[in-house]
Amino acid sequence: MIKILKSEEFSALRAVKNPTPSAVAESVAEIIAEVVKRGDNALREYTQSFDGCLVENFELPQSALDAALRETDAEFVGILERAARNIEEFHSRQIRQGFEMTLDDGVVLGQRIIPLERVGLYIPGGTAPYPSTVLMNCIPAKLAGVREIIIATPPSKSGVNPGILAAAKIAGADRVFTLGGAQAIAALAYGTETVPRVDKITGPGNAYVAEAKRQVFGVTGIDMIAGPSDILVIADESADPVLVAADMLSQCEHGIDSPAVLITDSAEFAGKVSAEIEVQTSQLPRGKIVKTAIEEHGKIIIADSIEQAFAISNELAPEHLEIFLKEPHKYLDKVRNAGSVFLGQYTPEALCDYYAGPNHTLPTSGTSRFSSSLSVDDFVKKTQYTYYTETALRKAGDDVIRFAEKEGLTAHAQSIRKRIKI
Repeated sequence: MIKILKSEEFSALRAVKNPTPSAVAESVAEIIAEVVKRGDNALREYTQSFDGCLVENFELPQSALDAALRETDAEFVGILERAARNIEEFHSRQIRQGFEMTLDDGVVLGQRIIPLERVGLYIPGGTAPYPSTVLMNCIPAKLAGVREIIIATPPSKSGVNPGILAAAKIAGADRVFTLGGAQAIAALAYGTETVPRVDKITGPGNAYVAEAKRQVFGVTGIDMIAGPSDILVIADESADPVLVAADMLSQCEHGIDSPAVLITDSAEFAGKVSAEIEVQTSQLPRGKIVKTAIEEHGKIIIADSIEQAFAISNELAPEHLEIFLKEPHKYLDKVRNAGSVFLGQYTPEALCDYYAGPNHTLPTSGTSRFSSSLSVDDFVKKTQYTYYTETALRKAGDDVIRFAEKEGLTAHAQSIRKRIKI
């Protein structure tokens, strides 16, 4: 049974990232150290131990991607292609241009937008392969102009999931390696005999993958430390409780630690959604996972008003926010913290997981307070440049010298003096 709380109780739900268990952190640190020390030999041992596969060559030939695309049923290939077009259309609007400005005395200031040279995309495999994650990570990187896009995805005894390989071909990935877990993150961050070192790693994974990304940050860039997927729904009594319950359960399906929260101003509606959750949970193939997630992390909060509902939502800073209200666009300006917003009853969160175009790699665990969805921006860097003439430097020189001396940095001041002979 899902918990139903009054609004004054919501403060206990403030999203806080739980620290990584020490056993996980220690295990990941050991794996990284071994990969750095022994390279491909360590990767083979970990792949055999964790994935049950003896892999001699980690990189798949392009012919394997071509074969996967041919062998994947035509209907699904068509779906992948349509989804890819939608994702490309949305993310193409994110492409940024540099700028240059010319000021008095010939001063030139500017900024260049430079694609990353090489990125690694981690794509989960195993029991839950995600071709959609290939599209969501690879297409923005391609639009950004990344020179080499590398995918790492776990192997299995039956081989790499063909849907992942078909998506990789459609999205334009350059290379695919059959590597999973913390060892894949270590290989991408540091490089081995066969795995090239990348400039940034993106993509979701389990607790070991997330911890590995945390530990290699600084050696390479990362997109984010992803926690359990979550959803928050704001609805009033005009909403359909069947649809609200269905959308809440769609996120609980990800795992037993995935929170689902409804905020409503109607106690009667809260009861209807609670009852519907019970009915639908019993009908789901992953019902046991969903039931645990709902009982341990699910909440219905009864707010005093819809205004208060948005205030609570902004405090919780959800990954996914669904607005089940009449004229939902009117409320968009009230949203300060959310990874992605879904407006109206015909816009379920699952639509954007796969198809609509916006990215499904989103800030979790309340981090939408300060971070954003994966985008083209994640695959570029910005370099600024400056040009001063002698006249311009003389005009600014005294101010710069005094500023430097105020901070006690005499050599900084001298670098100006020696040019303008002050």
